[in-house]
Amino acid sequence: MPAITQSKSDRKKVGSLLTAHGVDDFTWIDPRRIITAQWVRMKCMYGCSSYGRKACCPPNTPTVAECERFLKEYRDAVLFRIVVQFKKAEDRVAWNRRTNARLSQLEREVFVSGYERVFLLSPAGCVLCAKCSGQRETCVLPASARPTPEAMAIDVYSTVRRFGYPIEVRRQVTDEQNRYGFLMIQ
Repeated sequence: MPAITQSKSDRKKVGSLLTAHGVDDFTWIDPRRIITAQWVRMKCMYGCSSYGRKACCPPNTPTVAECERFLKEYRDAVLFRIVVQFKKAEDRVAWNRRTNARLSQLEREVFVSGYERVFLLSPAGCVLCAKCSGQRETCVLPASARPTPEAMAIDVYSTVRRFGYPIEVRRQVTDEQNRYGFLMIQ
């Protein structure tokens, strides 16, 4: 069955909400073109200090196959970019907290405007709480906590390049970064 995309007026409404929340660099995409890969999960398991410690990180996220199935259930999505540069590594936590709070509010506003299946994949790691319980079952903010695209097995590098966006490996914490998120619509 072919994907049904949002009408121009629907896209304009969602676009206005994105812009109102400071997300002005975005494009509408077909979620079936999002690339998932097992290697992304391996990088979480063997290379990320949040593995097993965060309620929104593996192994507290669906399997790679379940992530692929989840993405295929959507007919439209927004890929968005936020450019950020930190003066020091410690600045990332505050930025993540502010960004997640803002994007959580965006997701809520898109939901109440009629998109009951909206789901955010945040470009900022979930640090809404000062100390994470480490388990979905005991998460203090389950309505707001969201996984990153990588936690959902999305190959962000290949996917954003597919849609013409720039992305490079960051060499220093203070290098300008392109952070990417996805707003799954319906």
